[in-house]
Amino acid sequence: MGLLTSLLVLSFLIFVHELGHFLAARYFGIHVEVFSIGFGKKVYKKVVGKTEYALSAIPLGGYVKMKGQEDLDPLTQSNDDDSYNSKHPFQRIVVLLAGPFANFLTAFVLYVIVAMNGFMVLSPTIGKTIEDSPAFHAGLQKGDIILDINRIKINEWKDVSKAVKDPQSQLDIIIFRNGVEKQFFLYPKVLESQTIFGETVQKPMIGIAPSGDTKTIYYSFGESFSVGIEKTIESSKMIFLSIVKLIEGVISPDNLGGIISIMDVTAKASDVGITALMLLTALISVNLGVLNLLPIPALDGGHIVFQTYELIFKRPPSEKILVQLTI
Repeated sequence: MGLLTSLLVLSFLIFVHELGHFLAARYFGIHVEVFSIGFGKKVYKKVVGKTEYALSAIPLGGYVKMKGQEDLDPLTQSNDDDSYNSKHPFQRIVVLLAGPFANFLTAFVLYVIVAMNGFMVLSPTIGKTIEDSPAFHAGLQKGDIILDINRIKINEWKDVSKAVKDPQSQLDIIIFRNGVEKQFFLYPKVLESQTIFGETVQKPMIGIAPSGDTKTIYYSFGESFSVGIEKTIESSKMIFLSIVKLIEGVISPDNLGGIISIMDVTAKASDVGITALMLLTALISVNLGVLNLLPIPALDGGHIVFQTYELIFKRPPSEKILVQLTI
């Protein structure tokens, strides 16, 4: 059942991506010859209008074949009015961007749905106070619930990190302890910490650790839209930063999971519950969107680079460059 769920999630996200390309192409009057979910031998196909819709044997991908566009032979051209090549470079860029945009939009919708049903977050409850830290000397204790910092409401643990920014600024912290609110004043101290990528950094800290308790935050319909935008941007930044760290050598390629790892994690998420599955699906969707925007010739980002070149210099890249970079 988990494997089936993984295949359905991947196929759905691929369908959404290709649907973005398809709708944008049709909007600009480009003839789509084939809309396929999957690669390889076609196990089912049906022609509707002038477009062939197909399900192919390998469901880990998909493609939209537009008239005049041939990835394996970039020199293939068609000057017909309904061809990809006949359109203005800006229109082609929009068609290329539509796939990743569809993935970002899907993630946004999923995050909104989860927010409306309640996000489970790490509670701002102190689990440990580091000895000889600012929090220790100020009198903060294990079990204290942080309510606000400098009159900014603290809803979850990550809000604490956001509030602790400047080691030169005094923090006004309100906590809840044994049914009573208490106020503390302290200055952060620059301490050594590690990022999620294992890098050692210096950052302002007060010397506390979370208890590990969780809480559910419910959002109104309007608030859910803001949360959806925030989570989509946050996920995009994290994935982009991961790629940068991979290039810099901070992250080993051995730590990156391929399609098998994605399927395994998705299967496990489906066992946990629908909310976990939706959050993971949103993250994978953002991942597809970001990766497809990379300036690699085989991806949408690579094609966008070519079209941008033509848009700026009023001529396409030379045939030699196209062949060398594409094949």
